[in-house]
This record gives sequence, structure tokens and C-alpha cells, in this order.
Amino acid sequence: MGENVNLKRKLGVWAALAIAVGTTIGSGIFVSSSQVAGAAGTPKASIIAWIIGGLLIIPQMMVMAELATAYPENGSGYVYLKKAGSKPLAFLYGWATFWATDPPSISIMALAVVSYLAFFIPGMGGLTGKIVGVAIVILLTVLHYRSVKSGGFFQVLITAAKIVPFAIVIVLGLIYMKIGNLGYTPTQNAIPLGAGIWAGISATSWSYTGMSAVCYMSGEFKKPERTLPIALIGSSIIVTILYTLISVSIYGLMPFQSLIKSATPIADALKYIPGFSNIGSSFVAVAAIIVIIGSLSSCIMYQPRMEHAMAKDNLFFKVFGHTNERYETPDWSILLQVAYAIILIFTSNLVSLLGYFTLVLNIMNILVYGSIIFCRKKSDYKPTYKCPAWIIMMAISVFGSALMAWGTFKWAPIQGLLCALLVVATGLPAYFYWNNKNKKVINNNQVNQKL
Repeated sequence: MGENVNLKRKLGVWAALAIAVGTTIGSGIFVSSSQVAGAAGTPKASIIAWIIGGLLIIPQMMVMAELATAYPENGSGYVYLKKAGSKPLAFLYGWATFWATDPPSISIMALAVVSYLAFFIPGMGGLTGKIVGVAIVILLTVLHYRSVKSGGFFQVLITAAKIVPFAIVIVLGLIYMKIGNLGYTPTQNAIPLGAGIWAGISATSWSYTGMSAVCYMSGEFKKPERTLPIALIGSSIIVTILYTLISVSIYGLMPFQSLIKSATPIADALKYIPGFSNIGSSFVAVAAIIVIIGSLSSCIMYQPRMEHAMAKDNLFFKVFGHTNERYETPDWSILLQVAYAIILIFTSNLVSLLGYFTLVLNIMNILVYGSIIFCRKKSDYKPTYKCPAWIIMMAISVFGSALMAWGTFKWAPIQGLLCALLVVATGLPAYFYWNNKNKKVINNNQVNQKL
């Protein structure tokens, strides 16, 4: 019975913004400030890199907003590639996302929360830490399993909470910064400004990913024609402003040479604020726990929607398409994805290995942005939001994803290519199996109708 129950539109614009912003702002920002600084070479180049990196995301969200309002249904890139006319590519997108990206991200974040809890609670390592990580995942799973509205409300609260510590850092940083720190220029081996900005933009790209997660749940938002563009474009603007202000604050507080070498730039920068020298690390640990739990909650909420949509098309395991009649949530898709993530928590080496699949997903994202070319030719393509100068915006979007793909390829070229081959080698047989099965059902139905 649950296979024929559809998910309802229960979420509003605040929940959509919370999912987009909450997914994007994760643990990476706690270390990326020094990574961007090291790549850019100067505070000026670093700040410009954060700004341009964020501006490159806005065209991507504009393209996604047009696609999402044209097809306001769950599934994100799977739906857009399918509508563009390539079911095999659409399937491979969902196949790779499930096995190599979405559940592993739950595992990684659960373990990250535990690592920060260990700052306050000794003995959080090893098996004990993994059990605590599993417990956190299960608690959030129960929340999102039982109610999408309660899950959305929690997401709004936790996203608001995760912005508070950053706002404190920004305000205090702007008050106590030393302008001279922002004017630092190395006397030897200086990186040319243009080259530094380019390198810095590449280093910011990972921190800006996650806003399009809201498209996984396009079919569950009220007034999608309004909600989706606000969430996608609004989140890109909010995160860009937030990251830029954080970088200005940190670069102004801390000597740049020390910042580049720092593994914990925010915690180290807080030591330059009166009254924070002894509590900086504790403050960052608390902030990180809140931030990561927000991202973890968001992932558990939105990720199962893609496989649910695929299963509804009979292009994934049938059980994933079940909808709980009482709670009106994709129950089995949630439970099975979380179960896979829990298995990965106990196999952390495998989680690291799955990171090599990032190249595949970056390439798939290029195809998703490019799908707008083919979708615009379809008779059912009637978006309520139209991306301005869409060809240019699409080209910028593709460029941004290509930049990330290139960075991933340089990091692990052989591993990335092998993972791409593995996705194709396992995904295409699975696709043809389900697709042929669907054709047989259609043919049998046609024969029965004639009889």
C-alpha cells in the first residue's frame, strides 16, 4: 500500500533555507580559512577569493532554481538528467550518489561530532566513540522518520543556532582586529595577486557545496515556484556574506604567517580577543558540535528522497519507494540509507576510500547544469523562475564544477578514474536490469489491454 502513497508538500520557505544553508555550512569552515590563505598568499587575495568563490555559486543556484521550478519533484539531478532525455545518466547519478556520497557523508559527520565531543568527554575514541556516533545518527533518524514537519522545524532551529557562534566571531573580530594584519605582503617568494586569487578560489570551492541539497526535496515544499528560488539563491548570498565576514575577521585578528600554519584557525584567532584566550578551543568545539549536527540532520532528512524517487520510477530497489502511511515519510529509504551509513561508521577506512568517488559526482554535476540546454527544448518545460542570461549562467556553473573536478583529479587521478569506471561497470548493468524489467511490465500490460 505504501508504494502508492505520495509525499506531501508540508515544508515552507524557512525550512528550505535551513536545509540549503545548514547543509553548506559544515565542519570545513573551521579549517578552510587557513587553507585558502595558504593557497592565496595574502589576506587581500584570500578575501577576494572567498567573494569570487561565492559569486561563482550564485549562477549554479540560478540554473538549479529554473530546473527545480520546471520540475518541482523530489530527486534533484536524477530528475533533471532524466527529463533532459538521458535515463542512463540519471540513473548513474543516483547510483553513485547513494553508494559513494550520501550515506558516507552521514558516517563522516557522525564521527566528526564524536571527535569534538572528546574535547569535553574523555574516552570518546575507538569503539565507544563509534557507538556514540551511531546513537546520534539514530536519534536524528527517529526525528526525520516520524515527521517531515518536525524535521523541518528542527532544521530551522539548528541552522539558526549554528550561525550564532559565527556571528560572535565576526562581531568580536571586527572590533578587535588589527588593520595592519590585512595589509600583510610577503617580502620573498610572493605569489602574484591574480595567481593567488585563482588558487584561493579553488580552495574555497568545497566550503560552498551543499546548497542544491534542497532540490532533493522539491516535491515537499509549499509554493515551490517561490520557495525554491528563494532557498537556492538566498542561501548562496547568505553563505557568501557569512564566509567573507568570517575570513575578514580571522585575517584581521591573527598574523597572516601564523594563520597559514594553523590547523585550527578560528580557535587560534580567538586567542587574540580579550577574554577568549583560555576558552577559544572550548568555544570552537561547542560551535563545531552544533554546526556538524545541523549538517548531519540535514543529510539524514534530504538524502533518502533521491532513491525514493528512483524507486518510484522502478529504477532502484523497490523497497526504497515505500512511503509510511502514518508519518508520510520515505520510511525504508531513510532506514536503509542510515543502516548503510552506520556500517560505514565501523569501517572508517572504507569511508576514506569512498572519497575518491568525488570526481564522479563533480562530473555528474557538470552534466546536471548542462541538462538545462535539453530540458528547455521539452514541451513540458514550464519553469516559474527563469534564469537570466541562462547560457552564460550555465557556462559559469559548468566552469565552477569543472574547477572542482580538476582539483579532485589532481588530488587522486588514478583513484578517481578507477572509481568512475567502477560506477559505470556496476551501474549500467543495474540500470539495464531495471529498465528491461519495466519494458516487460509495459509490454505485458499492453497485451492484456488488447485481450
